[in-house]
Amino acid sequence: MEQMTGSISVHAENIMPVIKRWLYSDKDIFIRELVSNGVDAVTKYKIAVPDTQDDFFVRVNVNKEKGTLSFEDNGVGMTGEEIDKFINRVAFSGAEEFLANYKSENPDQSGIIGHFGLGFYSAFMVSAKVRIDSMSFIEDSAAISWESEDGLNFTMGDSDRSARGTTVTLTVNEEDKEFLDTYRVREVLSRYCAFLTVPVLLFDENEKPVEEKDKDGKVTGTREPEARQLNDTHPLWLKNPKDCTDEEYREFFKKVFHVFEDPLFWVHLNVDYPFNLKGILYFPKLKQDFGSREGEVKLYAGQVFVADNIKEIIPEFLLLLKGVIDCPDLPLNVSRSFLQNDGYVKKLSAHVTKKVSDRLTDLFKSDRPAYESYWDEIAPFIKYGCIRDAKFLDSMKPALILKATDDTYYTFDEYKARNEGKAEKKIYYTTDKKRQADSVALYNAEGIDVVQLDTLIDMNFISFMEFDKGEKSYEFIRVDADVSGLTKESEDGMDLDEAIVSELFKKALAMEDLEVKLQSLSNEKVTAMLTEDEQSRRFKEISRVYGQDFTMPDKYTLVLNRRSPTLRALASRGEDETATMLIQQIYDLAKIATAPLEADELTRFLERSRLLVDKMANIEEPQTAEDA
Repeated sequence: MEQMTGSISVHAENIMPVIKRWLYSDKDIFIRELVSNGVDAVTKYKIAVPDTQDDFFVRVNVNKEKGTLSFEDNGVGMTGEEIDKFINRVAFSGAEEFLANYKSENPDQSGIIGHFGLGFYSAFMVSAKVRIDSMSFIEDSAAISWESEDGLNFTMGDSDRSARGTTVTLTVNEEDKEFLDTYRVREVLSRYCAFLTVPVLLFDENEKPVEEKDKDGKVTGTREPEARQLNDTHPLWLKNPKDCTDEEYREFFKKVFHVFEDPLFWVHLNVDYPFNLKGILYFPKLKQDFGSREGEVKLYAGQVFVADNIKEIIPEFLLLLKGVIDCPDLPLNVSRSFLQNDGYVKKLSAHVTKKVSDRLTDLFKSDRPAYESYWDEIAPFIKYGCIRDAKFLDSMKPALILKATDDTYYTFDEYKARNEGKAEKKIYYTTDKKRQADSVALYNAEGIDVVQLDTLIDMNFISFMEFDKGEKSYEFIRVDADVSGLTKESEDGMDLDEAIVSELFKKALAMEDLEVKLQSLSNEKVTAMLTEDEQSRRFKEISRVYGQDFTMPDKYTLVLNRRSPTLRALASRGEDETATMLIQQIYDLAKIATAPLEADELTRFLERSRLLVDKMANIEEPQTAEDA
């Protein structure tokens, strides 16, 4: 063709700064765009020539010595008119017009993922010069070249290309030489293009021939280096779930997320209506590091990687998982405001949530032992989801379970039925099974189940569940916050005067503000229990978790057991040094049952314990010389 020069239309002088500084947040995205354009070109050719048996490819060539990075494909190619239309006129979309031409014959167009347009111009983010060499698949078409140094002015002419397809060659800027490092290019291709539908090859043009040796180490010749395919063109999420094995799911998980540990289980998404959605969500082992844990859900559009953890599409609580979601109908580049307000995206997000809850509830119904074996690790995720999403909560309610201290699991309804007449809408729990073992044992002795709630999310979860839909269905009580489940009707100790006993203990403990109550506890061996108001303790704990500098006075109550022979003996003994020491000992023992003593408290407790032991053994303090 006759050489021509010109300027890009549609006010390119305004578009180029946008492309370079705003449209793409990550500079390396140009590799994704140019490879995607190559995949488009191949897809177009397959549509135009459906019976072709060619070996298709998109090849990325790195030449550090020349300072070039090229993207080559053997797709449909372009004529001079098409380059003028799709490159020089930035506003048009070649892929859209191409699809319109073939729509009647080819109803499945989901393979077109991009177009020569703004995506192509991302090349100028890293280039001092960009050159296109292309030959159309149309018979007798001439090879055409296009070249520009700034994306604003161009030169078109003949090309010496002899095969169908397109090569885009970038002369890389000095400040962007990192993209001439084969390792860096491989890393970008592996992130964005690992599952494209066309083989993506990487070739280092500066790589030296490889010597071939015999068994004795003698060089027998050389072998030219070859381009290496980096992608899997048929990822597991595109397969029908019934055709996938458990081993395939595990291997895919390890390969994509570079981990060695197996996932717990997974949800395979395979939806064609009302929208096109495929993917696999894995439940990794969350354990107790929920507060600092974030998963990795990769979003793809037609097998092209878009981003990790896009909260507008993937519900926030699902971001604790790992997985892939492929939505071919989503544009590759889209603003966050669009996602937040798009009805399709909201429906998509809701559908993903429903699929996850369906998988969990189905597992609970069909294989409850397996579900229970996963519970400790998936519970934080489920509880967080219930707090964040009302629909998820409604669907998960039948499968919400509580783990008792004997490692038995109960649903809320099962717990209620088991403790009918003993707990009355109360769920007793422990946050530290070992530390609060004494209190747990007291409730267990009364036939009351105590559940374990010992993760960071639990305080928020139980507060949320207590007022589900504004109605108080259950009340969660920690074992050291209430003794109502441990009381018993008894005449023992009814002669004790609460005011006198209370004053006796306050004076001995030097705690005038301490609340003291006399109650009849079932176990007469328990002299006293120290309880802390449930709500004030929760408030302090949640404030501490969120780093709030908020001090709130402790609200402790010393519950004394009327039925305890020890208490009755102390009350009748009167005030003396030994009685004071015994009262102090009783208080510290009650406190130890729920929380460790502080440094000074522990020192006093140990010293007092030794003195009491000595008194019981009738050992007198040794006399000094002065005493003698």
